[in-house]
Amino acid sequence: MDCRIGFPVFPSHALVTVLLGLRMIPATKRRAEVSVVEWPTILLVIANYGVWFAAMIITATAAWGWIALPFLILATTLHASLQHEALHGHPTRNIAVNELLVFLPIGLFIPYRRMKTLHLRHHRDETLTDPYEDPESFYRPQAEWGRYSAVFRAILNANNTLVGRIVLGPALSLFGFWRDDAKLAFAGDEKVIVAWSRHLIGLAIVFAILVVLGVSLPLYILAVAYPAMSLLMVRTFAEHQADDDPHGRTVIVEKGGLWGFLFLNNHLHVVHHEQPRAPWYKLPSIYAADRERFHQKNGGYVVPSYGALFSAYAFRRKEAVPHPTV
Repeated sequence: MDCRIGFPVFPSHALVTVLLGLRMIPATKRRAEVSVVEWPTILLVIANYGVWFAAMIITATAAWGWIALPFLILATTLHASLQHEALHGHPTRNIAVNELLVFLPIGLFIPYRRMKTLHLRHHRDETLTDPYEDPESFYRPQAEWGRYSAVFRAILNANNTLVGRIVLGPALSLFGFWRDDAKLAFAGDEKVIVAWSRHLIGLAIVFAILVVLGVSLPLYILAVAYPAMSLLMVRTFAEHQADDDPHGRTVIVEKGGLWGFLFLNNHLHVVHHEQPRAPWYKLPSIYAADRERFHQKNGGYVVPSYGALFSAYAFRRKEAVPHPTV
């Protein structure tokens, strides 16, 4: 994709595709491309932005606007799940269109392109949970653990409880992510600079909406964006565990419930890791058709529900913070 630092340059046909459903590609390829447009995801993107914007208006204008805050949080959380779909090649086979559909950073904190780069690196099953190689690992290297202060070790141990992960997880994750990206940017990493430049332009759009509607930015950060990231931490809390078998590192949460929709069925995470190009709405049927094989594949790393996860680990550490082998 053609791009210049500081300016979001999308191919002109990307906007045409979104508005008219057309693709300016050779006729020999057009028929095959049209057949893989995933309309349920496109409609969900539109609905999600609609709910977010309506909740923003209610928050800003109604005397009882606070009642819309939960809808803002849920819409922002779902948007992150839709970004996850987009980076895996959904809902179209056009990378520019997928990015354009989820580009607006209503979650504020993480540039889409950085999320994409790091998450695709995370999908290397052979290095899952490795604190050096897996950018989404919450483990720490054994060699570093003894050098941490007692206070920092206590914070990391608390972060390995579910309530701790909800409260502390976003702050710890963002601090490490922003620190590392700042180092890369100052070192001249062009991809990081471009990703953040596009993100800043997206943030300018979101901030303009906040200003026009009269929504306080601190309120949005503390009452919407941070809680939305906290909800995402529920999904990532048990997604992976250290295991000698790479296939045994990825969880199945049998009953997703409302959480399952919010996470676009990624509670069936082993299915997603095996078939990342399968759209979210097909994951349950893929799992149901081969349930026993998936249980065997991940060595029985199965959780009955998110309710069971809360019951077991709300205030109890799920596992040690130092990686058992790294």
